[in-house]
Amino acid sequence: MQYDAPSDSAVYKTLLESTQAIPWKIDWKTMTFAYIGPQIEALLGWSQSSWISANDWAERMHPEDRERVVGFCVSQSREGTDHEADYRALTATGDYVWIRDVVHVVRDANGEVESLVGFMFDISERKRAEEQLIMLQRQLEEYSYKDGLTGVANRRMFDSVLDTEWGSAQRSGQPLSLVLLDIDYFKQYNDHYGHVQGDDCLRSVGKALAGALHRPRDFIARFGGEEFVLVLPETDSEAAAQVAERCRHVIREQRIAHEQSRVAPLLTISLGVGTAVPHAGDRPLDFVAAVDRLLYQAKQDGRNRLAVAQWARGEDLRLDGTR
Repeated sequence: MQYDAPSDSAVYKTLLESTQAIPWKIDWKTMTFAYIGPQIEALLGWSQSSWISANDWAERMHPEDRERVVGFCVSQSREGTDHEADYRALTATGDYVWIRDVVHVVRDANGEVESLVGFMFDISERKRAEEQLIMLQRQLEEYSYKDGLTGVANRRMFDSVLDTEWGSAQRSGQPLSLVLLDIDYFKQYNDHYGHVQGDDCLRSVGKALAGALHRPRDFIARFGGEEFVLVLPETDSEAAAQVAERCRHVIREQRIAHEQSRVAPLLTISLGVGTAVPHAGDRPLDFVAAVDRLLYQAKQDGRNRLAVAQWARGEDLRLDGTR
């Protein structure tokens, strides 16, 4: 019996159609598909016969990817440059699959582009893994700037925001206000109610204070222990005092019992409110230290109040009084 060996083209076709990658070929002059592997139907649901022209390829692409990918692939092909592109391909059921197209540009004897041949790879799993990794990285970054107990920003984030807003105020000449506040007699609160309830108290205070800020750039962080800090860009002394009073009000509205307080039966706060128009050479840490002294002054004057002052260049804060 005589055995007829399969032709080379038949062998190549069998090999191509047995891989998970989807081979294809497009005639450059007519922009029509000369071939696409039958695997395309298993992946996307569209039959081989439905892939007629490059328009079918473009129209079965996510609208957000189409202009970028088509423009890139056409320009690279015209230049005769091999390339690859990632995009979301539409399935026959209306879903999307992430595809990586690896393209080789075939030239004729004159060096002109004759056709494009390539492979489509399903990279959905890889993209899902990448997106999960990006999400985890964002979470880690978020956690590194967030106070784990209260959910507001932490001291590290405060330092970064203050540096940014300080520089902005130096350039614009606009006032920058800082509010440092402390829960009155919090040690006694913890000793009396226990640390678990103390943590709940801190969470409630942090949430209430965050709700007292109304502008996008206004910022709150936990400064440490039972202290919180507000950064108020483009805010003069009077407006900062109003924000501080609003903070006192929202804490009163929480009606958190504090039997061991020496100033009120409910939880209260003391606040230092400082305003500066920083100039070259002024240091934000000096301003923070001066506002901290204002907070100390509010405590010395009886707590449950705020001390307000302006910071003049080269001088300490000039106390406007306590309220």
